[in-house]
Amino acid sequence: MPFTAETCVAMHLGDRKEQQDRVALFGHPKRPGMMMAVLADGMGGHSGGAMAAEQVLMRARQNFEAYAPLHETPEHLLGSIIDEAHVVIKLTRFTSEQDPHSTAVVFMMQQGKAYWAHCGDSRMYHFRGTRTMSVSSDHSLVAELVRKGRLDDRAALRHPQRNVLLSCLGSDREPRIDYGRDESPLAGDCFLLCSDGLWAHFTDFELASTLQEFPARAAAERLVALGRERAGGSGDNISLAIVKLIEAPATPARPAASR
Repeated sequence: MPFTAETCVAMHLGDRKEQQDRVALFGHPKRPGMMMAVLADGMGGHSGGAMAAEQVLMRARQNFEAYAPLHETPEHLLGSIIDEAHVVIKLTRFTSEQDPHSTAVVFMMQQGKAYWAHCGDSRMYHFRGTRTMSVSSDHSLVAELVRKGRLDDRAALRHPQRNVLLSCLGSDREPRIDYGRDESPLAGDCFLLCSDGLWAHFTDFELASTLQEFPARAAAERLVALGRERAGGSGDNISLAIVKLIEAPATPARPAASR
């Protein structure tokens, strides 16, 4: 079944003094039917996090524009964006007094197929209706404790070290990159990229239900508003990108020519 994409990006400062998240969505300048969404949550002192997150977006746009599908796999493209952004962010540590780091989530649609990669604790969700088809695994200390059965999800949200990452861009270690794909997405599927400033306040079902019930823009507005309410005055930066697949309108049949 042919589909089109309804998209939206949204950000909110939260209760922080500076917006260090970055998010963007763009099409390929020369190849119709290709698009990319990218989200980064920067960390690292005054302006350092914002600079790191900005590097992720810059590298995503540059590598996407140079992408050659006949000679490069989607996974190679996505991995190169994260790896190269990591190197640039790491180099800025030697030219500034900051210690910049960032998470990264990169999503791409190509010929009706979906591909994504991430590093850190910003998340990539794939919903089909209200069902969670996949959700990225956080590269964080508490997520590792949950995976080992030493914490449950509720306790993880309150853990004093919940913001400690085991992998991110700009650290001394090479970034851990996890990949996902769906080569047969359907109309009705929805892909959500978001920072922890959003997902920390919602269950998967709440996110899926909101995205199912509302158009992309209205869903983004509702999620941001609810996230701010639930943060109780101590909310982090919020950023999100929505790619919602909707059934393409049928093309009217052309009348047969009369003789």
